[in-house]
Amino acid sequence: MSKTQKELAFLRDLYIETDWTERFTNLFDDNFKFTKEEKVLYVNAGTGSHALALRKKLKEKVELFAQSETKELLKLAQAKADAVKADVQFSTDFPKGKFDAVLADASLVKPTDLKDFLTRIVESSERQVVFCLPTAGSFGDIFSFLWETFLNLDLLEHGAEVERLLTEIPTSSKVEEIAENLNLINVEAITKSEFFEYSTGEEFINAPLFADFLFPVWLDFLNQTERNKVVKNLAKIIDDECQELSFRVTVKATLVVGEKTNES
Repeated sequence: MSKTQKELAFLRDLYIETDWTERFTNLFDDNFKFTKEEKVLYVNAGTGSHALALRKKLKEKVELFAQSETKELLKLAQAKADAVKADVQFSTDFPKGKFDAVLADASLVKPTDLKDFLTRIVESSERQVVFCLPTAGSFGDIFSFLWETFLNLDLLEHGAEVERLLTEIPTSSKVEEIAENLNLINVEAITKSEFFEYSTGEEFINAPLFADFLFPVWLDFLNQTERNKVVKNLAKIIDDECQELSFRVTVKATLVVGEKTNES
């Protein structure tokens, strides 16, 4: 059964931002330094954990705006900000105007939506654009087992969809190319391999990251009955293959930094 937006917001706060999102925000913290920014926009701020952490690092005069994807996420973000009296202007709307730096979490953005998403954040920036996302090489272990699952369940008519899942995740060089085509200069991509380990196939398929955020997107071409069968069989294949070993999921976490040109 699919979760409500309120339930997803709590799962996002409890599980996704404390594990998945942190892999990407740590990459940002380690590789990007603010300079003379006066207005900063954070896009896809979720429940606000990283935006609030940045608020502590930024100079007091810097205005920080943060856009959460849903009203339910916004409520949690605003509650956190109110609790620590942090000066962050949270909203669900994409703020109007131009910003010295636009930071964006694209880690849960569909690859097919990436170009439009990046177009929007580049248009909002006057100088710096920074975003993070998974790139090619991510989830390959899962998609390999998924293909076997479709074979076992006689669902090979959907085989092309599994191939699509694998090939639509962009390479870091492709992401750099997209950024440069949007008139960003001095574009640099920094990639770090991250690993998520699960002791059993069941633990993997029930992990909120996959059960509630990724599987519903990856398997949206199946009906609910088919999806349940696929996920259950996927867990069995993982257990049969790994036996006593843990199942490791590889993600290529990538941070992309670029500067806005005067011509854009």
